[in-house]
Parts: sequence; structure tokens; C-alpha cells
Amino acid sequence: MKLEPESESIDVFAREILTAARTAPKAKGQDDIVTAVLDNTDVEKLALSMEEIADTRDEKFSFFKRDAQNVRDSDAIVLIGLKSSRGLDLDCGACGFSTCAEMLQYLKEGTNGNDFEGPRCSIKYVDLGIAVGAATAKAKDLCIDNRIMYTIGSAAKNSGLIDADMVYGIPLSIKGRSIFFDR
Repeated sequence: MKLEPESESIDVFAREILTAARTAPKAKGQDDIVTAVLDNTDVEKLALSMEEIADTRDEKFSFFKRDAQNVRDSDAIVLIGLKSSRGLDLDCGACGFSTCAEMLQYLKEGTNGNDFEGPRCSIKYVDLGIAVGAATAKAKDLCIDNRIMYTIGSAAKNSGLIDADMVYGIPLSIKGRSIFFDR
């Protein structure tokens, strides 16, 4: 007999959650989503990076430390990001530029002290949001506690854990009470 075997399923569930992100609809069928599941070594590297961000920025970033503890207490961490250096050639203007070509002229390759690179195609950002939403919906369907965390994405990108322009992290927890409830 195995007592409390549900904790052994988290690795399979994390991959199912990322499958939902991968298969989420994308504009014009162009998939620029990148995904990852962190191993234990990466989790600690991520938490330390989050604490460093909290320590080196002003006090409004102190919530990075709180979230770092959630990362350590989680059963798994998945990352979902966007890596795209193209537009959709729609010239829709949602990015703030008149044409996709104009937006691409201003594309930054490096954060220059910011958390994320830009500008990027706004529709691609919507694709990222849909992928993250699909992932968290799958987590809910699997009865796994989760949160979408900008802090995780920022630290994962800054520490080199994932190569993406913008990233969100989703900590996953299978416990008797949600660790995210009364942060």
C-alpha cells in the first residue's frame, strides 16, 4: 500500500498542464510559446533570484520575497513564455506602431534593466495570455492549486532559466490546503 500517492503525480500533471498551453489557439497558427518545468535545482535558483530582485529594487518589489517562499513550498513550477521577433504582418496598430515593420525597427534585444523585452506584437501577447489561461484551466480541472505569477516569470528570465521575451510562472501545489490562499 502507498499512502498519499497523489504527490507522485505532479510531474505528469505539470506536463499535461503545459500540453494545454501548447495546444491553445494561436493567431494565424504561429506558435511562439516556450514552456518548461523546473527541477529542484532550478526551483532554488529561481527562489534566490526572486529574493535578489526584492533586495535590489525598491520596497514596492518586496512581494518577490513572499512569492519566493511560495515557489519553495510548491510541488512543481511551470513556465510559459513568448519568444517572438516577428509581427503577424497585419499592420493592426495594437502595438502602438503603424505597421509591423515599424514595430520591428524598435525591437529591443535585451532588457536594459527592465523585466521584459519589447515592443512585441500585441496579438502575440494575447496568444501568451490564452496559453497561460489554458494551462491554469487544466490545473483547475486536475484539482491542483495554482497561481499565475509575474514574479516567477521575471526571475526565471533574469536568471537565464528560460529564453523568452515575456514569461509567467505557475506554481503548482497538491496539499490539503492551498498554500496560495492567505499569502
